[in-house]
Parts: sequence; structure tokens; C-alpha cells
Amino acid sequence: MNERIKLGIIGKNISYSFSKKYFEQKFEQLKLQNLSYSVFDLDTISEVEEIFEIKNLRGFNVTIPFKEKILTYLDSLSPEASKIGAVNTVLIQDGKKTGYNTDAFGFESTLLQHKSIDHQSALILGDGGAAKAVKYVLEKYQIPFQTVSRKGKITFENLTSAMVRSNLLIIQCTPVGTFPNISDCLNFPFEGLTSEHLVFDLIYNPTQTQFLKKAAEQNAITVNGAHMLEEQAEKSWEIWNI
Repeated sequence: MNERIKLGIIGKNISYSFSKKYFEQKFEQLKLQNLSYSVFDLDTISEVEEIFEIKNLRGFNVTIPFKEKILTYLDSLSPEASKIGAVNTVLIQDGKKTGYNTDAFGFESTLLQHKSIDHQSALILGDGGAAKAVKYVLEKYQIPFQTVSRKGKITFENLTSAMVRSNLLIIQCTPVGTFPNISDCLNFPFEGLTSEHLVFDLIYNPTQTQFLKKAAEQNAITVNGAHMLEEQAEKSWEIWNI
């Protein structure tokens, strides 16, 4: 009998993750009984070294807050992961650990589903690993953007309604509002939003964050991270099955 091939996800406080359920359903649909998917909840990135010791580990997904910190533990990066500077999928093959970024693929697919010709410039909220993938996609489509972050030139304190009005694409890339902290919401001038705005929140649990609820109250088009999650997961699956 073949030994079970192991997959999983690493992150911190990731009980909310849907990845385990998603991949286990996939194994069932494809009648693959020799695969397992585990949630590895780590306190620090250094604990990943123990994960790498797991026998028959084919790879794993990477989520907050380790998408950038994982880089130094890998042997090589795919071209897009190298350019983005963040990894959300790791493949282990012949003892070699390679990092990929499928978030970019997932966000690109979601963006193209909803974007119209009016969406010519963007505000990116947050500056972590997910935001880096979003920037990569916006650069690909030559959509200028500004980043709003706690330590940047534009912060959540000095962001104005006028700035929001003049950027019809808003992408929320922080974990604020993720389950179980579903009542949390970014400090944001929602009054600057209009029916012409397209507002993404990369969070998928809950399906509608406080941020999206408040954006919808201003008649903005709102999109959560569910499609992006599925698309990036399918791309991860492709990578593990090289």
C-alpha cells in the first residue's frame, strides 16, 4: 500500500481557514484516499523547520503572518513569487523546497470578473503579503495604485473622502474583520464611496465583513475573497501535482 501523501497550511491563529475542508472535499470527489491535509498553527516561523521534517510532505499553503517570513526557509522561488516577495504555496520535491504565489492568480481572476473600464486607479488597504500579490496584478494591468497602511505616507488616519472618491477601485488586504473578530472594521471614510466604486475585501470568512457591509450601504459594488480563495487553491493543487 502506498504511503499517504501529506499537504497542509501554515499560519498563526488560523482556525478560521477553509483550506482543510476545501481540499478534503477535493480528495473525496477525486477518490484520492492516499492524501491528507492538515492545519499547522505556528507561533513563530522557525517552527516550520519541524513541518519540513514530516515524512511524505508534498507541500503546504502559507497564510498570515508568514507569507514573507517563509522566504528564507526555501531553496528557490518561482518567478512571480520572487517578484512579489511573498509566498502562499510551497512545493517539496526531491528534498527541494520551492515557493510560489498563487494569490496573484486568484486575485487576477477575481478582478477580471468584476472590473470595468471605469476602474482606472486603486487604493490598496494594507501592506502585507496579500497586498504584495495585489500590487503585482495591478502593475500587470497598468492600474496605478496608492497604498494605505499604518506606517506609510497615507495612513488610515489621514486618508480622506476625496482620495476615496478619486480611486474607484478599493482593495482591503488586511485581516481586520476576519472570523472570529467579525465586528472589527478598518477606520475608513466610507462616505467617499459611490455606486461607481468596486470594493474588494480579500477576507472570505465571514462572507460579508463589516467593511463590505458599510461599503454596500454607500451602494458600492462589493466582492469578498471566496472566488480568490478557490482560484488560488486550484492553482496550488496544480503545483503540487507537477
